[in-house]
Amino acid sequence: MSSTNQLLIVEDDKSLASLLQEYLQRHGFIVKLLHNGSSVVETVLKTKPDLVILDLMLPDVSGLDVCRELRASWRGPVLMLTAMKDDADIVVGLEVGADDYVGKPVNPRVLLARIRALLRRGSSDDRAEIIRRGNLHINVPSREVILDGNPVDLTTTEFDLLLLLARRAGRVQERNLLVEELRGIDFHSFDRTVDVIVSRLRRKLGDSSTGKLIKTVRGVGYLMVMPEEP
Repeated sequence: MSSTNQLLIVEDDKSLASLLQEYLQRHGFIVKLLHNGSSVVETVLKTKPDLVILDLMLPDVSGLDVCRELRASWRGPVLMLTAMKDDADIVVGLEVGADDYVGKPVNPRVLLARIRALLRRGSSDDRAEIIRRGNLHINVPSREVILDGNPVDLTTTEFDLLLLLARRAGRVQERNLLVEELRGIDFHSFDRTVDVIVSRLRRKLGDSSTGKLIKTVRGVGYLMVMPEEP
């Protein structure tokens, strides 16, 4: 993880945005600010930040719509800021493509930890590792996924969860441990992050209706099925 990672903060509260910018700059980041959602996609594609911090309650357009539009053309990490207290609202944010969330009022140290966790996971792995699970191939250094000979476009967190499950295929992975590994925080019973990411993964892998590749072990967690040997 570079000490000069570039961040884009999209936050209409200018005072909060400036405070976060100052705090993150002190920790070595280059930080650009936007105060509305209308130009987010254009700015991201032009400046190519390493991570986007996106407020879901923007004045001109819903942060959910911004995230959905962004995901059509960019797969870098998106960390959403939310003042919403309803878990269902947070789940919607994750479903449209956010990788993680931090609640308001923002604790800068928590935000910094989440940013570092996302960037650390998103950095290139220098091991020449290719994982094959039947017709699913995962190229670890390039972070590419091929299914039935076709590329699968995954976000940072989707790829990382798939990699965790693939490396431990045939073994049940407990939800609480997956949450800790993905988010770098202790497990909380209300945290549905992993469940939503698994749902997104299944949809992209064509596994939504069958669950043949990633099985739910009720009350415990998830299991990637080891393919039968030919």
